Amino acid sequence: MLNNIAVIGSGSWATALVKIFAESGVHIKWLVRNQHAADYIRQYRHNPRYLSYANLNTKYITPLTSAEEALQDVDFILFAVPSAHLKNTVQDIEPEWLAGKQLAVSIKSFVPGTGNIPGVFLKKYFTAEQPVMVLGGPCHAEEIAMQRNTYLTAAGDDMAMVKQVCDSIKVPYIKTIANADPSGVEYSAILKNIIGIATGIANGLHYGENFQAVLASNAMREVQRFLAAVNHTTRDLFDSAYFGDMLVTAYSDFSRNRTLGKLIGRGMQVTKALQAMEMVAEGYNASKELSVVMKQLNLSLPIMNSVGRILHHHANPFHEFKLIEQQLR
Repeated sequence: MLNNIAVIGSGSWATALVKIFAESGVHIKWLVRNQHAADYIRQYRHNPRYLSYANLNTKYITPLTSAEEALQDVDFILFAVPSAHLKNTVQDIEPEWLAGKQLAVSIKSFVPGTGNIPGVFLKKYFTAEQPVMVLGGPCHAEEIAMQRNTYLTAAGDDMAMVKQVCDSIKVPYIKTIANADPSGVEYSAILKNIIGIATGIANGLHYGENFQAVLASNAMREVQRFLAAVNHTTRDLFDSAYFGDMLVTAYSDFSRNRTLGKLIGRGMQVTKALQAMEMVAEGYNASKELSVVMKQLNLSLPIMNSVGRILHHHANPFHEFKLIEQQLR
């Protein structure tokens, strides 16, 4: 088992991961935003701002505000911050603090301005010797807080390390699945957020569930084409880390990306819809970065393209979905 880990990030998803590891008896140094949050967690056993109804086993949690202190005497470091904050986060970390430690990410978007998935960004930034692991879905933080049955994916090139992470999670409502395709899991987690926005827009435009099912099945083909182009390896896309993660984001009311899409489909301007969101919808920034990556790969994906035009080029959702209708099969 893992003994001592650091979790960097204090949003909903980071809180859910801390809850899982703490209930498994793993000691966690939790790097949070500010002293108020750290003091509140110690005193009340809840995150004051995110997933605040989730009980936290503070016997195994040490909330901290110093990156240097959080990264001392740990053997596993998990980054779980919004992608837009990752650049600023790593600037506070000296490479020598990471020496000999396994890095992992659970971030579901490109790092803005780089076109890199977080695992690749961290490896480049720190010139890390070890491959970076990935913790993925399909799962919503809210259901973990409610202790509903959930399947978590641990992906990495070092399968001994993957097994160690899987064996370290010992809570009855979590089943951990080992996966040897970390970049595929990361890319799938990014694409599914854009697809969640697409199905949300369709719902907001009053398309029915029949249409949304066809939209989702065509989106699966786009995921398949993208993954084959960016990282051609043997993978079963019907594993839960791929299409399972996409489906829960496309259809769940817990999906922030679907919620953003609904607001846009109902006629709200993109900027106002983003302001109305209480939490980050990662698909917004991801769609901008994806358009650059698709150009580099000479790849055209109709659903992804339409979402990008709606979000970033003021395209009319109604007209874009009329175009999508003609290309679905």
